[in-house]
Amino acid sequence: MKKTINSPDKKELTSRFQSSAFWQKRIKQYLDPPGFFNPTVFLFLGGYGIGFLAIWQWYQGVWPLPLLVGLAFLSLHMEGTVIHDACHKAAHPNKWINQAMGHGAAILLGFSFPVFTRVHLQHHSHVNDPNNDPDHIVSTFGPVWLIAPRFFYHEYFFFQRKLWRKYELIQWGIERSIFITIVIAGVKYNFMNIIYNLWFGPALMVGVTLGIFFDYLPHRPFLARNKWKNARVYPSRVMNILIMGQNYHLVHHLWPSIPWFEYKPAYEVTKPLLDQKGSPQRMGIFETKEDSFNFIYDIFIGVRSHKKSRSKMRPLANLIPTKKWRKKWIYLLHNTAVIPEKE
Repeated sequence: MKKTINSPDKKELTSRFQSSAFWQKRIKQYLDPPGFFNPTVFLFLGGYGIGFLAIWQWYQGVWPLPLLVGLAFLSLHMEGTVIHDACHKAAHPNKWINQAMGHGAAILLGFSFPVFTRVHLQHHSHVNDPNNDPDHIVSTFGPVWLIAPRFFYHEYFFFQRKLWRKYELIQWGIERSIFITIVIAGVKYNFMNIIYNLWFGPALMVGVTLGIFFDYLPHRPFLARNKWKNARVYPSRVMNILIMGQNYHLVHHLWPSIPWFEYKPAYEVTKPLLDQKGSPQRMGIFETKEDSFNFIYDIFIGVRSHKKSRSKMRPLANLIPTKKWRKKWIYLLHNTAVIPEKE
């Protein structure tokens, strides 16, 4: 007796085709290296130009301090996108210029380009993995408004995991020496006021901005490991300008070589694919009571356990005087625990 083999119908073949070769062809135009003079180059030069303008006007003493701080913030905010694209080799087609832009942006931000690059690539490899994703710690180990200081964990992670390659440890030393030299010179030659007002202060504000829009919002509720769902999109023309495309963060995770200024068109082309995969395409803060509760919790407390029964914050219950409030504390820990799914 012959067995009947059911051949796939035309619809199934079309679906398979569109999920692989079809979409690769559609996205290919955005995967090519950017042009020699591309928007990221102008961000890099513009960031330095605005920064020097703020310093010059400080000495002129004409423009008010809030305006100067705003200019310094804008300068550093622009360089944040430069260092991010440079670490993915998407800032410039020439690898040496790409490196120079990355290091230049890092120096202005007070970062280290090798640290940023290696740690960020670890994030891409282990999204929402509590043990191996450094940005997961940044997002889930304290209140959102204190997210900026937690970026220092990146430096610890870099050395703990020995992530450097070739000359990157030397590069780290040079960039950290430049930072220390500027601060020492500021003390000796009495320009620490400029450093505090036009560098450290704006850098702290940029750290909060980067932490919220690069780390916290794109990956909450920090549960998905699947590549189609481990980040989100929340389409908006205004946000696309203000945060330079990071509201299309999932597009970046799926195709990291796409430069920031092509996230939006790449999203519009691949939206049917993301719909098919069930990718989150909204901010997801106040859509349900659970979303609202978790967002408010993150604003004020934000520390999340990865085990419901053995939270690291559970011992704090012993400091609470009444049994009723101890139970409420443990209940809160249980309901805010983050247990990411297996990849």
